[in-house]
Amino acid sequence: MAIRSLFVTRIYDALVEDETLLAELDHSVRSFAAEDRAGKAWSKEKGYRGYTSYASLNDLPARDPAFADLAKILNRHVARFAEDLHLDLGRKLRLDSLWVNLMKPGGTHSGHIHPHSTISGTFYVAVPEGSGGLKFEDPRLPLMMAAPPRRPDAPEEDRAFVYAEPKPGMILLWESWLRHEVPPNGAKGDRISISFNYS
Repeated sequence: MAIRSLFVTRIYDALVEDETLLAELDHSVRSFAAEDRAGKAWSKEKGYRGYTSYASLNDLPARDPAFADLAKILNRHVARFAEDLHLDLGRKLRLDSLWVNLMKPGGTHSGHIHPHSTISGTFYVAVPEGSGGLKFEDPRLPLMMAAPPRRPDAPEEDRAFVYAEPKPGMILLWESWLRHEVPPNGAKGDRISISFNYS
């Protein structure tokens, strides 16, 4: 008898141990949150609890040296992940978009994918205790129809939902079609992250 695992969904995680970079990014994100009127207005209009530059600032690596340094780090990690995924690419993936998220206590982001991208990810800057993780959903879930639920002791690869527990300096990467969400920030402080897409 043999049992094989097929159609694996990979999640890449790495830790960047650079306290100076984290401090610079933290300062920059808080500065953008205070000064970016268009981003604050968009966040308020969309009911985003906190601030995101998603719809307002599209040039962060050119605008701020700390983001340029981060982009170089991300490029290396994304290239490694693309190689591990055996992607048949005609050229290198390029950083297509990068935005910041300053999520206030109680803030959340419902389930979504990142269309028109190949690899997406998040870099965590500040993760106060209790701020929660990133929830990934088994992409086969809509096809399971009458499948019974998994036992509570099922290994991670057999669960319908898996929570990644971020920490400052962590990079998480996944293929952009993978549905994910940010559960409510249960901490007393701000959760700060930087999200990005490669295409």
